[in-house]
Amino acid sequence: MRPFRLGRIVATPAALAAIEAAGGPSVSAALLRRHLAGDWGDLDTEDLDANHRALNDGARLLSAYVLPTGERVWIITEADRSATTFLLPADY
Repeated sequence: MRPFRLGRIVATPAALAAIEAAGGPSVSAALLRRHLAGDWGDLDTEDLDANHRALNDGARLLSAYVLPTGERVWIITEADRSATTFLLPADY
């Protein structure tokens, strides 16, 4: 997989609360490692294909994971690679 920059790592308040309830920093670190490694989590074929194209054309990258609590969290790295955000789907 082609490496990419994460930029500044941020999170919405709701995502922070969900991650804390699921185990805190170790959970967020593990998810961030998966995102950076190209393990995009629970995405459909269309989103997976978009991520593979984005590695070459510099578009946005999306990962979707289910936390141990059952809550779903997204990680989005912006197209310009200036920031990576943890958020809940409801935050979008």
